Amino acid sequence: MSINVTEKAVGEIKRVISEQSMGENMCLRIGVAGGGCSGFQYALGFDEKVDDVNDLVTEQHGIKVLVDKKSDLFLDGTTIDFYEGLEKRGFTFENPNAVKSCGCGSSFSA
Repeated sequence: MSINVTEKAVGEIKRVISEQSMGENMCLRIGVAGGGCSGFQYALGFDEKVDDVNDLVTEQHGIKVLVDKKSDLFLDGTTIDFYEGLEKRGFTFENPNAVKSCGCGSSFSA
């Protein structure tokens, strides 16, 4: 798995975990689901359970990152960052596998 979560994105993830008192064992789960404007949409969530058979696990900037093997096919080489600007605020995905992306920034086709 070669998904890169930037230090800024991990900082925001840690802030959310702390604010919501989720606990020290909480992991970031990244995935792809069918749907969205362009066929697939990115999924970010929190999970305490690691599936040793189906999950690829990395440690990035002090947080455990989980990606299921099916999603990894679509996410290989993706960088996840966090953007804060006057016009918008949120996570961004730079995915070299995306053939087409939607203006919303959360869906793509591969």
